[in-house]
Amino acid sequence: MSDNSTQSQTSPDEIDFGYRRVKRDDKKTMVREVFDSVAPKYDLMNDLMSLGIHRIWKRIFINVLAPSKQRDLLDLAGGTGDITFGWLEAGGGPAVLSDINPSMLTVGRDRAIKRGFSDEITFLTADAEKLPLPDRSVDTVSMAFGLRNCTDKDAVLAEVRRVLRPGGRFACLEFSRVQVAALSPIYDAWSFKVLPKLGQIVAKDADSYQYLAESIRMMPDQAELAGMMRNAGLEQVRVRNLSGGIAAIHTGWRL
Repeated sequence: MSDNSTQSQTSPDEIDFGYRRVKRDDKKTMVREVFDSVAPKYDLMNDLMSLGIHRIWKRIFINVLAPSKQRDLLDLAGGTGDITFGWLEAGGGPAVLSDINPSMLTVGRDRAIKRGFSDEITFLTADAEKLPLPDRSVDTVSMAFGLRNCTDKDAVLAEVRRVLRPGGRFACLEFSRVQVAALSPIYDAWSFKVLPKLGQIVAKDADSYQYLAESIRMMPDQAELAGMMRNAGLEQVRVRNLSGGIAAIHTGWRL
């Protein structure tokens, strides 16, 4: 497999969509189609894909966010609402649940109503690369398992810094690069042999889960993402590996 940073420099008019190269302008539509397809079964498939471990990662992530009534949250690519709900349950202040995909946000809104959270959440359909929010307007920005699907990750990070208030913090939970050699073959077999089959059985969509597995491998690794955050103007960037680097939490501040 080629290094993803090398592949991403192939053509300025093209971008990765999993292992495929597609026109940059087409990626958002293609990603939206993936999540339109998987939205109804997204939470079930997350459990199956990670054997439930994503719930542990998210609990750790919410602790890292340090919810407080005095601080508000912008949850980017918030989808079905897990991080927003966890923030509120842990005593966090008002939250904006944002996603570019209306299908995912609809699932999140329905779940919020069932949990009695709808009055504490503002729902925002928005592209994380061009947020319709004022400068310096948010205390905390979170993004869980969404950055890898964005076309222009640098633009997302620049927007994050723009909307953060001075003293505000960004935290990103994302699949990353496995740091334990013994895990790699097991993880690869699970990702490329099991996940598409699960997708076909549970969601009747093997292709979308093939893309999701490939998109994980195309995500910048821990060090590269940390560098991108620093280049965007975030400071005191820190990385915490989870499950041997299968996932990682990146944090940075606007100072």
